[in-house]
Amino acid sequence: MWTSPRTLLKTLLVMTIAGTLTAWGTPASPYVAQILTSIPVVAGEGDQFENAVKAAVTDVLEHAIAFVPTVVDVRGARVVGDRIYILLLIADDDGAAVVKALGEGNTEEF
Repeated sequence: MWTSPRTLLKTLLVMTIAGTLTAWGTPASPYVAQILTSIPVVAGEGDQFENAVKAAVTDVLEHAIAFVPTVVDVRGARVVGDRIYILLLIADDDGAAVVKALGEGNTEEF
């Protein structure tokens, strides 16, 4: 069976592109984000305050990040003027492992 040179070139081109894409593929990267959000000081006390904080965190999770978090940690909160600023650390599975390793002072893996 005879194959035309044009068909051979097309096949070679497709194989080269596929091989290049496979060779350049990279493993998934860990995702870690530190995000600052805020709520008004007049959010109240007790359950009302807790609901305001939960709403702010939910808003960040739904609108500010594009990955599925497995760790959500409140790193701090400060009152500045009429706002309460809440610092969040958010990470996926791989990111949580990186945060844990850095917290333990283990930087040899990087």
